[in-house]
Amino acid sequence: MGGEQGPPTRSCSSSDVGGGSPDRRRSSSDNPRCVFSLARQLSALDSRQPGSPLVDIKPIEFWAMGPRKEVVQPLRKPLPPPGDYFRKLEPRLYSADSGGEERDALTDEEMSRRYQLGMLHFSAQYDLVNAQLGVRVIEARDLPPPAAGDAARHDLARSNPYVKMSLLPDHKNSRQTGVKRKTQNPVFEEHFTFQLPFLEAQRRTLLLSVVDFDKFSRHCVVGKVVLPLSEVDLVKGGHWWKALNPSSQNEVELGELLLSLNYLPSAGRLNVDVIRAKQLLQTDMCQGSDPFVKVQLVSGLKLVKTKKTSCMRATIDPFYNESFSFRVAHEELSEVSLVFTVYGHNMKSSNDFVGRVVIGQFSTGPAETTHWRRLLRSQRTPVEQWHSLRSRAECDRVSPASLEVT
Repeated sequence: MGGEQGPPTRSCSSSDVGGGSPDRRRSSSDNPRCVFSLARQLSALDSRQPGSPLVDIKPIEFWAMGPRKEVVQPLRKPLPPPGDYFRKLEPRLYSADSGGEERDALTDEEMSRRYQLGMLHFSAQYDLVNAQLGVRVIEARDLPPPAAGDAARHDLARSNPYVKMSLLPDHKNSRQTGVKRKTQNPVFEEHFTFQLPFLEAQRRTLLLSVVDFDKFSRHCVVGKVVLPLSEVDLVKGGHWWKALNPSSQNEVELGELLLSLNYLPSAGRLNVDVIRAKQLLQTDMCQGSDPFVKVQLVSGLKLVKTKKTSCMRATIDPFYNESFSFRVAHEELSEVSLVFTVYGHNMKSSNDFVGRVVIGQFSTGPAETTHWRRLLRSQRTPVEQWHSLRSRAECDRVSPASLEVT
């Protein structure tokens, strides 16, 4: 015809059905099969549980008998709205309280309102002439009442607070104030000094912990203040009101004990040196602590010998440097245990238990076992090691030797 021709249209001729090339016939016959496979995939995706995770699968390649292959990308379900994800999260794992960075960004007033642990008033200044850092603990205000969950506590209405301070990172030369009885607004007005060079003082961080004293249970940490000394003018000095932060350490540690052990096979003597202790738990509300160490030798499950150090007055960091010797045959060495117990001397009643550690056959923990093995490997050489004191109940639970002593 002479008119304009439209776009080419494909008619279903006999050549397409039966007379075409083999490749064209094969492609035409595969088309329904591909559509059917794709429909099955989409149906499987839609029938999954709403909460089941989406799996990122590789592109599905549908087979074809000829050289030409059709690669089909699977359809993906749309992502659920953001609200569905947040409902599955644990809010406590993402709260601001779990991170120290956000806490550091808060002002003291904001921190006081959020945690309601009270405020601490203190000052610090470095004395260049005497090469010492002076810290004055003045007072605290609005301390919270004691924890109601402590069943061993007698008075749940009022606290017996004191302040414990040290220089981080190694808690060098710890100090503590006296205990103020039954008050939430204690006035301390106590001054302490730390002997150290000025450059070292600038690298230290002052840690002050307000602790609630209780004679019949573990002392509880109310809150803490951390002051990096590099951020203040130590020569000029200053005083601050700081809000107490929550402490990751709910209970005060019982303290640490430095011991040295050695064994002389030829003489059959087990020698023990009680060198020093630090950060001991305060046991007396009025005058601090008067600690001494009782050393007891247990063979198997029988108490053999008891000795003790002298008593150090009004300190929680006593130096002893006292030696003791026990007669132990070489063949009996593997069956003995040494029980070290720290007490606070009390003139009015029985001595106050501070903490205990057992070294030997029935050791109270991995650190004690390690010390004993080091002794057995190098018997003639003294072996020193620090040990963290444990409660009486914990020692009795893990060490039969602890049950044999008083």
